[in-house]
Amino acid sequence: MMHQGFLDIAGLSAGYGATQVLGGLDLSIGEGEFVALLGASGCGKTTLLRAIAGFATPSAGRISVAGQDVTHRPPDKRGMALVFQSYALWPHMSVARNIGYGLKLRGRSKAEIARRVGELEELLGLTGLGDRKPAALSGGQRQRVALGRALAVDPRILLLDEPLSNLDARIRLKVRHDISALQKRLGITAVHVTHDREEAMVMADRIVILDRGRIAQQGTPQALYNRPETSFVAAFMGAENRIELSAGIEGDTVAILAGPHNAPARLPRDGRPLSSGPLEARFRAEAARLLPAAEGEDVATSDVTDEALDLAGRVETASYPGGAWRHSVRIGDETLLVDAPEPFAQGAAVRIRIPAPALFLFDRPGEVPGPNEGSTGNGPRGRALEALKT
Repeated sequence: MMHQGFLDIAGLSAGYGATQVLGGLDLSIGEGEFVALLGASGCGKTTLLRAIAGFATPSAGRISVAGQDVTHRPPDKRGMALVFQSYALWPHMSVARNIGYGLKLRGRSKAEIARRVGELEELLGLTGLGDRKPAALSGGQRQRVALGRALAVDPRILLLDEPLSNLDARIRLKVRHDISALQKRLGITAVHVTHDREEAMVMADRIVILDRGRIAQQGTPQALYNRPETSFVAAFMGAENRIELSAGIEGDTVAILAGPHNAPARLPRDGRPLSSGPLEARFRAEAARLLPAAEGEDVATSDVTDEALDLAGRVETASYPGGAWRHSVRIGDETLLVDAPEPFAQGAAVRIRIPAPALFLFDRPGEVPGPNEGSTGNGPRGRALEALKT
């Protein structure tokens, strides 16, 4: 999904020395949109943010704002404000002077600066700390001062490099909602770098997931959460449980072949681009049900199920992180996590039942369909369909 808009990035390549981090990346962000760049360490999200801000020089490509090429403009000529992860505060200035510094450079009156600084101190939980120096603040308080300094100048584009990472959990929950609400009220465009999936989903209009310097998938939080296009994206969006299956594709049906640890099933294809043969399935711990199983039960001989997949295993541990009991269940060589309202005993035989809408299916990486897999012949598709007929 491309957005023709305010901040446009075309064919951007950037790196450090001989190491290329971004390779030909394209991204367009609409005016007033809040976009989160989400990914693991080293994926290129911070390099992309620094290139947008003007602190990293691209080796190729173009960055434009409102149709104006800013690729080689200095940072202070781009209409942007960057909140650094490392605070970058003036150590000799008080909290109030740090927050109001950009306004002072713009020639605003003392009364206007004082009013704006007071608003931001209240918003960011800094009331009463205006006369303190950064050295007298906690790490979380320093980061909030840095955020206030960026917001004070009402930038057209606000760049956020994991600004909430040093805040304690209670303050972080409030501030991320406050930032999102303030961004909407001011109508500024925001680009937010984070490795925290929940933070990205709560704050952003659109999430861009990066993997090794390229966009793996982008879309609304709901789209990425419910319709991941790859196994990588599914895992990053919380579907970390993984199991290997074999299946045949028959029109709009995925025919799951019985395996040593899974029952046969007929599941809706739901428009997924799947091939007959080996599949990879992913699901979230909270999306499955944990059911008791009979000792010695052979799940492979179970009747074909519709609308759900059943797996057989044994409970290794159960813990209570809050809200539900989280179980570690051994399925062959895999250990899967499943939530349940009540704990199961260690060693208990169980079934994991995953509803079809909660099961994300992908062709297994590196697997190429055989020549007979387009028909009900000797390939995995044919074997799966024949097994389901018996």
